[in-house]
Amino acid sequence: MKRTLAFGGLVATAGLLAAGLAVPAQAAPDAVQTPLAQSKIAAKNIAAFWGAEANANLIAATPFNAETKVVAKHISKGGPAPDSKPGVVPAIGDEKKTVAKSKNVNLPKTTGKVFFADDFKWENGKVTAVNPHWCSATSVQSAYKNLVATAGHCVYDTKSNKTTLNNWVFVPGYYKGRTPWGIYVGKQAFTHYDFDVYEDADRDYAFVTVYNGIKALNGHPEVNKKEVTEAEWKQYKPWMQLPAEGGKYYVKNGFVDAGALGANVGGQGIAYNQKVGKPVYVFGYPSGSHPDGNQAFTGQTLKWTYGKTFAVQAPAIKGEELVGTKSSFTGEGALGSSWLVNYSSGRRLGYLNGVTIGVSDTDGNNRYDTSFSPYFDGELFGVYSAAKNLWSGSIV
Repeated sequence: MKRTLAFGGLVATAGLLAAGLAVPAQAAPDAVQTPLAQSKIAAKNIAAFWGAEANANLIAATPFNAETKVVAKHISKGGPAPDSKPGVVPAIGDEKKTVAKSKNVNLPKTTGKVFFADDFKWENGKVTAVNPHWCSATSVQSAYKNLVATAGHCVYDTKSNKTTLNNWVFVPGYYKGRTPWGIYVGKQAFTHYDFDVYEDADRDYAFVTVYNGIKALNGHPEVNKKEVTEAEWKQYKPWMQLPAEGGKYYVKNGFVDAGALGANVGGQGIAYNQKVGKPVYVFGYPSGSHPDGNQAFTGQTLKWTYGKTFAVQAPAIKGEELVGTKSSFTGEGALGSSWLVNYSSGRRLGYLNGVTIGVSDTDGNNRYDTSFSPYFDGELFGVYSAAKNLWSGSIV
């Protein structure tokens, strides 16, 4: 949805990026807060489902591809512009540091996959997913080191128009089915009103608070049991329940607290109202094939591309103020990929300045060549600000 913006806005200098935050002067936008797993028991049920059978449900999930293949137009005049002063939020660990340069490209620990499924199916002692999918996402700076950034339609269900996608978890550093820093269950989702109501691509971003991560004790969540009340026992799903013994109720209790997300992998900073044309690294898990059938990516390992941003429009998805970058990423799985400016390969930290919401073949050769993102302005910062100071805690 087009908003009135002043073209030719202010440019953020390297000194500003190193120094800290400039808060927009405008009022905060409409940030829509939606609950995900609101109780510790609900979160345990979700985590146990995704971690069951040596992460079989994570491995079986397929890339989410809702509205990823879009006709986009590179525009040379106009385009997105700052709606107030440019500003940044420093990355975790970078609050008092200056940005260093590195020639090597070390992949960030902050990037991973978000997984979600319509429901669970419990048959013959095993739990499986109903329509399990995944997107890309990244950990970002927040007061309690518990915040994930991704595309809006990796949180809000644009296909069925339900409130949110169900059974949502984040797995940082995902690698071929492995969860090196644990599984983090989503607690609260924050999106922009214009995206929730109008599915406006210019506001297609989301921030999700997550509980502390959990890991399976010795690799098996079934190795221990815990006594609970009958009322609590009934809140657990069948894959967590154990048979009653002598009038006492038990559930599986083989999980240990992995700690806060940002404490384990760090968190990227946030940059908004930046000048279009900055170099940006894109990190994500692309999968699927190009229009010509070339299967370029598997989605099992983290990939990256690099290029400068430019103005893009995609009318089919109400995208009037988008930015693009040249990228060979295919759309499936790449949704939610993090766009980082001023990325330091040595510290694996930078500033999140975009999230992939779609890809396009702009030259007609049947190969995707452009990824695009909403322009991060004061509206984005307002949604981020609504989420960044909320506590989640442990579920163990």
